[in-house]
Amino acid sequence: MTSRTGSLDPRIARTRRDVVDATSALLLEEGWDAVTHAAVARRAGYSKATVYAHWPARLDLISASIEQICDAADHPAPTGDLRTDLRVALEDFAHDLTHRRLDRLLAGVVEHAPDSEVVAGLRTRLYETGTSAMRAVLASHLSQRDVEPALALLTGAVFTLVTFEGKAASAAVVDDLIDRVLASTTPRTD
Repeated sequence: MTSRTGSLDPRIARTRRDVVDATSALLLEEGWDAVTHAAVARRAGYSKATVYAHWPARLDLISASIEQICDAADHPAPTGDLRTDLRVALEDFAHDLTHRRLDRLLAGVVEHAPDSEVVAGLRTRLYETGTSAMRAVLASHLSQRDVEPALALLTGAVFTLVTFEGKAASAAVVDDLIDRVLASTTPRTD
């Protein structure tokens, strides 16, 4: 409900925040399948009826959560040094996958994207949000034709290493990866 000034009732805003926070926690801690109206209501401290009133479908909850996660994304500020900025960005990406449990979130999105245009859009939003800082760093140093391939190689390698192989993205491994990828690129000339 909105007031005459058009602002959202503070109780409704608090309810929405609490429910989306609870959904995000479930997604990141337990994965896509853990998100149900009942589980979210329990975790947020509201009734299922309240949750259903604002988010009639499970995908509504998940979408709101992913939007919140993307809106809150924080990337390290670039220094201007290509290798340093890539190292920091890749180490941050590896940390998010393992410690913030973005691997669980990504797994659910990848699994469900082929069945839903909404989820496919969420997958795109997650990828663009997660890679925006690294894309900007690459774009400021490399030929435009090399930006997307370098981005895919760097993020794909770290994702595979951390998620599928269960290994740490050590500084030595990240530096080796950066050296290998940059060796096949052309510096920006303008």
